[in-house]
Amino acid sequence: MRRLRFLLALVPIAAVAGWMRVPAAVLFALSALAIVPLAALLGDATEELAGHAGPVAGGVLNASLGNLAELIIGVLALRAGMVDLVKASITGSILGNLLLVLGASQLAGGIRYREQRFSRQLAGMNTSLLVIAVVGLVVPSLFLEAHPDPEHRLTVRMSEFVAALLVLGYALSLVYSMGTHRSVFGEGGAVAKGEHAPTWSLRRTIAVLVAVSAGLAWMSELLVGSTQETVRATGLSEFFVGIVLVPVIGNAAEHSTAIVMAMRNRMDLALGIALGSSVQVALLVAPVLVFSGVLLRRPMDLAFSSFESVSVALAVWIAAVVVQDGESNWLEGAFLLLVYAVLAVAFYFF
Repeated sequence: MRRLRFLLALVPIAAVAGWMRVPAAVLFALSALAIVPLAALLGDATEELAGHAGPVAGGVLNASLGNLAELIIGVLALRAGMVDLVKASITGSILGNLLLVLGASQLAGGIRYREQRFSRQLAGMNTSLLVIAVVGLVVPSLFLEAHPDPEHRLTVRMSEFVAALLVLGYALSLVYSMGTHRSVFGEGGAVAKGEHAPTWSLRRTIAVLVAVSAGLAWMSELLVGSTQETVRATGLSEFFVGIVLVPVIGNAAEHSTAIVMAMRNRMDLALGIALGSSVQVALLVAPVLVFSGVLLRRPMDLAFSSFESVSVALAVWIAAVVVQDGESNWLEGAFLLLVYAVLAVAFYFF
């Protein structure tokens, strides 16, 4: 996204700041801001690669790489032993997409257009997938509550099996959205994103993907490395950083795309980004992080706190209610943002 390209200047600035050992909070802010344009450029490169690959393969690429920036941050944080932060980022991403992104999109679009319409069938399919996906994240929490497991060994093992089943669910959702029911998803589905006509050469596309991925890893390393000192210096909790700040940082570019699409009266696409990204986090990102924990010897389960589980369940329910009529306006968006703000305040004091 060209409007964010000017922020790429922050990449070398953050790198120099890391070398000069500036205060952790400053380094955290610089690296976080540098991740935003890199994530946007990654999205552009992914679309170009999808255009070269064709509709079906391109849809898979777009769907699978959509949360790569957030995944890189999560893996590096997991390697650093910040398991609680990583788990919080999973629920935070789902909440952010369902309340912050959808709310901002409806508000921005509703200010420009008195009323916006979108496919009820698309919204229903996405919310149904989301409800099923979130079950896989809530069940481990219920298991831990009902079956005391002080060392979390059984919970971790159970979470690994659940993660495998979630990946299977992700594969089935791709077959559904890009195969048997491709026409249902239309503009808001992964296939539409895979039908972008490429403007870059394949060589340039691959080179940009490699360079941007390396840059994201570098900036994420600086971000993660400065997180604990930033937490101590600012008084913020690691939980708050994980559930609010990390999801916003990793998904800022995608979030802005949803808002821009809503302002262009393309609510199907904005809705597809908000709901689809939540499904992807639950079905792909969370399982990959569980498997990464196995490889890194940093065991991670999918048992979240009761507060997180209830918050996610409420967010899914609220989003389902809001989109069920196939219409949106600025007031619905404003109230979704208010709900997110209420939760963010609660997370701050949690």
